Amino acid sequence: MKNIVFDLGGVLFARDKRKCDPEIIEFFSFLRAPKMPRFWEEYDRGTSTLGEVTDTLVGMTGRSRETCAAVLQRAIDLQEPVAPTEELVRDLKEAGYRLYVLSNMSREFIDYLRRFPVYGLFDGEVVSCEELCVKPEPRIYEILLDRYGLLPSETLFIDDRPANIDTARTLGIGGFLFDAHDPASSCATLRQMLL
Repeated sequence: MKNIVFDLGGVLFARDKRKCDPEIIEFFSFLRAPKMPRFWEEYDRGTSTLGEVTDTLVGMTGRSRETCAAVLQRAIDLQEPVAPTEELVRDLKEAGYRLYVLSNMSREFIDYLRRFPVYGLFDGEVVSCEELCVKPEPRIYEILLDRYGLLPSETLFIDDRPANIDTARTLGIGGFLFDAHDPASSCATLRQMLL
């Protein structure tokens, strides 16, 4: 392997549950579903705005628009690097791997995540809101391969959703299913594989 591709949410960045109040955990329970709800997928795709998502959440939850907007902002502000993954990214970079991001992420979230120093270690990125397509659609993987001239057989994709790994494999890209509930264990396995 020469190229290591990371998903962001649940793999490299997450909300520390110890810092989250019960409201925010309950509010975003839909993100733990096997398939993302359509309204959030369109937000990640870049075809829906933060304001439209806020309106949808008002209807879903029955809470006020102000409450929904505040919870969405807290969800952004609570994002932080997952420590074992951050360390792995640094070590892979030092070992000479080429590192890439392939992520479903909305504009407000990706703008926030790009501020972290670890993000600067990546050699390239493909982010759904900028491409108007989302994983597991094959097109977003093809954009990554084409844009950076990556050979699928030399590329490993790390993601926490099985459907996203499945599509990568159909394109000849290696896949590693990351356990977002036990990042240390996943990172230890990846270290054995790659370092």
